[in-house]
Parts: sequence; C-alpha cells; structure tokens
Amino acid sequence: MSDPTSLPNFPPPANEHPLRGRVLDVLVDAGAQPNIDGDGDVAYQANDQTIFIRVTEGELPVMRVFGQWTLPDEIAADPEKVAATCNEVNLSLNCVKTGVANNTLVVTSEHIVTPQADLNTLVQVSTSIILSAVQLWHERALGLEPGQSGQAGQAGEPGPDAGGAPEANGQPGQAGPGGQPGQPGEPGQPGQGS
Repeated sequence: MSDPTSLPNFPPPANEHPLRGRVLDVLVDAGAQPNIDGDGDVAYQANDQTIFIRVTEGELPVMRVFGQWTLPDEIAADPEKVAATCNEVNLSLNCVKTGVANNTLVVTSEHIVTPQADLNTLVQVSTSIILSAVQLWHERALGLEPGQSGQAGQAGEPGPDAGGAPEANGQPGQAGPGGQPGQPGEPGQPGQGS
C-alpha cells in the first residue's frame, strides 16, 4: 500500500464550488495537473510557470487568472519606471492588468463566468495573455524592442504564490494550461532570475 501522504490533492465536491470544479475539469482535460493551494486557488503549470486561478462563487461568479514574478533588482530599483511600465502595459493590452507590490509583478486577467461561457477558451486565452504581458512588461521596463529580450515572457524569478510560498522555477512563455513547450530562457539573459 502506498504512503497516504503521497495521495493527490482531491478537490471538494463540484456542487460545493461549481466554477472551481469546472476550472479543474478544463485544466485536467488540457493535460495540466492542477492542485488547490491553501487559499483555495487552483494552481497549474504553463511553460514551467505557476499560474493561479481564484474563483469567487455567487450569482455572478468571477474567475481571476494570475501569475506572480519577483522583479530583478535592476528593475525594482526604479519605482517610477515600474509604475510607468505597469501603466503602459495596462493601456496596451485588453483583458489584462499589471501591478507591483513588494517587488513582485502581478499579472491578472479577470472574467465574469456565466454557465454558458466557454471556460476552456477563457482559461487558454487568459493564460496566454498573462504570459505575453509578462514578456511585454519586461521588454518595456528594460527599454528593449519587442522580441529583443530573446524569449517569451521573461520577467525575473517567479514570485510568492497566493499563500506566500515560492513558486516553481522556470521562465514564463506562451503556452496553454497544459504547459505545451515554448522556448526556455538562456542563463544570464537580462531580467532573468537566478
């Protein structure tokens, strides 16, 4: 018999958290291995980055898809540039917003999810746009031309998750929730953590 501590993190019954249950189904169908963290957020990997989905159940359920990355010291040292970069990215992209707290970049996409909503598409598009926004944010913060940073979505080290624990390592990029391969970063590139 296997060790009981190695059992998977089973989700609560779907009727207890209907939207979160639908989100888990979408991620499992996409080949991701989602987990529920201590805050009740669904965590999954996309291109070696931990992405979270927080749902607020109710008459109008809301799904917040987000990621967090610790800023490199060279960027965090200029708070005016950080704020201006957030503003620029927020004005450039639809369905995504960026912000920085305690040198951690948070990129989020939020949606009201009706029962008829195509949740699969919402999760895929949100994941992709979040990882694209991380790349754009990094390029703008360093004054690079689009694509000049070398790889998709580089923005420093992954930040703490919603519960304050460090995320898995890796570089952000563009992928669906199943973490289809993209282009991992090369050591020593600007803005890359570790």
